[in-house]
Amino acid sequence: MKIEGKNPVRELINAKADIEKIMIADGTADQELREIQKLARNNGIKVEFIDRRALDKKSETGHHQGVIAIQAEFEYAELSEIIKNVKIEDNNALFIILDEILDPHNLGSIVRVSECAGATAVIIPNRRSATVNETVIRTSAGATAHIPIIKVANINNAIEELKQNGVWIYALDMDGEVMYNTNLKGNIGLVVGGEGTGVRPLTRKLCDGVISIPMFGKVNSLNASVSAGIGIYEVIRQRMK
Repeated sequence: MKIEGKNPVRELINAKADIEKIMIADGTADQELREIQKLARNNGIKVEFIDRRALDKKSETGHHQGVIAIQAEFEYAELSEIIKNVKIEDNNALFIILDEILDPHNLGSIVRVSECAGATAVIIPNRRSATVNETVIRTSAGATAHIPIIKVANINNAIEELKQNGVWIYALDMDGEVMYNTNLKGNIGLVVGGEGTGVRPLTRKLCDGVISIPMFGKVNSLNASVSAGIGIYEVIRQRMK
């Protein structure tokens, strides 16, 4: 897997990810690239200098910024292991559950805001969902290296397992109770529905509640990643009161 761009590559190194090598544009005087080179060598990672035109040809995004890392395939976390390691009794677990988010840019943005908020993990299904690729890693600004991402066979089974372990599950969807009037303290799982479809009916029924973001304009919906960010930080706001 190719990871492109200064910040994603830097975060990959800092997270001690399994990196085969890093390719840097030859002859560069860019200070950030020199710092990445030094960081890579300090971590025992092979660094290759290649002609910028050759780097352009290797790039899959067209935005490599002079550096591309070659990483082993992304390693997903296991839900059972995360549940076992998280301190449920502390009442501050936060699971972000994505119900068929198909756009990798949305997935990357949600991973980024989840990591910034200190969420426990992001959960995605192994079918009908974007998966972690170069676009997701780049859009997340490297956050994929710092937060567990769990791929499950069945989102509904994952919700049931979380509920059995003391996590309250709320669907973020239209026509629910206004989130600001809902108690979101404790161990929370926030379900975010797919672009244009929302949370599926069966998944919605499994949730302990449905919460919504108040709308006052003529457009009655938000981008999935924007909705997720608002919901996630409402949980954080309530915890900080």
